[in-house]
Amino acid sequence: MQKFGFDPDALVEMFASASAKQSAQVKDAVTRATLAALQGRELTIKNIRDVLKRVSEAATTGVMKNSLPGTDAEKLLSGAVSGMDQALLKAVEANQRALQQFVEQGADLKDKHLKKALDDLEKFEDLLFGAIKSAAGSAGSRIAGPWEQVLDRMKAGGTLSGAQASATVEDLAAQMQSAIRTGRAASLRAAQTLAESYTALVSGVLIGMSDALRQGTAAAPAPAPAAAKKRR
Repeated sequence: MQKFGFDPDALVEMFASASAKQSAQVKDAVTRATLAALQGRELTIKNIRDVLKRVSEAATTGVMKNSLPGTDAEKLLSGAVSGMDQALLKAVEANQRALQQFVEQGADLKDKHLKKALDDLEKFEDLLFGAIKSAAGSAGSRIAGPWEQVLDRMKAGGTLSGAQASATVEDLAAQMQSAIRTGRAASLRAAQTLAESYTALVSGVLIGMSDALRQGTAAAPAPAPAAAKKRR
């Protein structure tokens, strides 16, 4: 469990025993598992890709083992993707908060470290698409089709994390231009120090956000069964 930041076997078992009516619970469990895995490492592109791959593999294995009558593989996998997207949305928000601190302190987003952070942020959606494509390619024929249908639908509609990432980059770029016009800038040494600490900072922000999410969920009442039935 500690090796991956989440328990892959528990995730496999959940998919193996889940019915189509439990897609909301599946989404929530995947969000938590993905966040737990992301918390245990710096938010680099390589690490995010690895986390999405492992979560997708667990979903594939679990759905392949699911022998419940009337199992809707596509719906369960769609719940898995929605869960990963929700976790990535939290990662985007963590990046946004960290970058906002740099902008407020006058750092130049053209600095190579921060420019890379912005470029990486716009790759989050492609990372998710890539994880789904990889899962479809390695799955058996019974699961490959549903994975491909989920991927096609996701590409057509876009992702929450992708939309938020694009909006974040545009907003921060506008703020940076405003800072340049008003002559507000950090010293070169201060800016470099800030930029070099970026990945550590954003990882800490995500941990704080995830802790708050867990506390909020624990305090919230359980959803009514009828609400779960309405979720696709």
